[in-house]
Formats: sequence, C-alpha cells, structure tokens
Amino acid sequence: MFSAKNMKLLSNPLNSDNPVIVQILGICSALAVTAKLKPAFVMAVSVMAVCAFANLIMSMLRKTVPPRIRIIVQLVVIAFLVILVDQVLKAFVYDVSKQLSVFVGLIITNCIIMGRVEAFGLGNRPWPAFLDGIGNGIGYGVILVVVGFFRELLGAGTLWGYQVVPDSFYEAGYSNNGLMLLPPMALIIVGLIIWIHRSCNKDLIEK
Repeated sequence: MFSAKNMKLLSNPLNSDNPVIVQILGICSALAVTAKLKPAFVMAVSVMAVCAFANLIMSMLRKTVPPRIRIIVQLVVIAFLVILVDQVLKAFVYDVSKQLSVFVGLIITNCIIMGRVEAFGLGNRPWPAFLDGIGNGIGYGVILVVVGFFRELLGAGTLWGYQVVPDSFYEAGYSNNGLMLLPPMALIIVGLIIWIHRSCNKDLIEK
C-alpha cells in the first residue's frame, strides 16, 4: 500500500515535480487568495480534497467511461466535488468562504486537477490515483501557504489574523509594506521561489 513507488507519488510533487513551481500550473489562484494565510490554507486543503477524490473516482470509472465523453464526465465529477467542498466551507468556515468568493467555484477549471485526472487518474488503479491527487494537492498547497505567509506577515504584520509584529517595531518607525497585499507581489514571490528552487535543483534546468 505504501511501497516506494507509491511514496514517490506523494513526495515528487513536493519538489522535483511540483505542479506550481516546476509545471507552472495553478498560478492564478496563487495571485488571488494568498493575501492572507488563512484563505490560502483553506484553498490548499480544498484543492487537495478535490484533486484526490477526482482522481479516485475517475480511476474507478476509467474502464466504463467512453473516451469521447471523458472530459465531460471529468467536469461533472469535479464540479460535484467542488460544490460539496463549497457547501462544507459555507457551513463551517463561512467567513473564509466569503473571502474566497468565486475562487472556490473556479477550482472546477483548475488545470492541476484536470491535468492529474487526465494524465494519471484515467490510467492507474484507484489507490495510486488517490495518492497522486493528495501529493499534487499538497505540492500546490505548500506554495500557496508559503506565499500567503510572507504576504500577510510583511503586508499586514499579522499571521492567521493575529498580530505578530510587536507594537514596539511600529513605534520605532517600522511600517507594513502595502504592496505585499497586491496581486503582483504574489507573482513576484512565486517567481523568487521558482528561482531558488531551480538554483538548488540544477537537473531541472537541464531537462
């Protein structure tokens, strides 16, 4: 169940095959929901859940879905899961659901989810497909959380809504960088992460 091959499905998306910084997918949501750490974390968990269960369901249906309608079936399955996630968020974290707004619904068109279902879920058995979905969801989520961490900390002086920069810093002349809360800064941070990652993994450049 947790063989070396299956463990790679969980570990590769965290580094050598990360969907955001290696495959350059899912950048739009990184710009939209990372101004605060909490929405970024909730979006990360939501995408991971949808990706994992979409992979699982489509893997279970892979031998029964005609190839010519597979995209339609994928969209129906993903849309169902996104609606379910949206209702759960509204029931348990309504304030975050309001902050995420339409971006929860846009998970339906997230290229990471569609890509993993098409490239892996439809060609592998349920358990590996489920692990692949979790791995790619975590790989995506780690980047969102890192970007959200720095944007909220440097832009508002808070983390998870709680002030972490001491008042003494502000009294000494420190001020929050309002630019960090603007979408372009998310793109710049993601670019810096990609640069650092490629610098530490020269083999990715050669590929």
